[in-house]
Amino acid sequence: MNELSANEFYEKASSQTLSVIDVREPDEFAAGHIAGSFNLPLSQLADRYAMLDQTKAHYIICQKGGRSARACEFLENHGYQVTNVQGGLEAYPAEGID
Repeated sequence: MNELSANEFYEKASSQTLSVIDVREPDEFAAGHIAGSFNLPLSQLADRYAMLDQTKAHYIICQKGGRSARACEFLENHGYQVTNVQGGLEAYPAEGID
């Protein structure tokens, strides 16, 4: 599985537009998320993953990194290009969160 630290991801996201999928639940997402990220809760992933563009690379994030790792494993098994953001939002610089 491809992985980036939250700081490496922050630097990359600061210089280019990325497809960021937040797999936390809607209430967690509403409490704060990365600007421009898309909320696709892990609990709904198996039913809704086909809506993701399979030709794009996606960066998957959650609160601490566990749910995003599971989401990455699932999406990789279905042919998607994904990278797990290690440490999740807890490790992400605060100025990058809305």
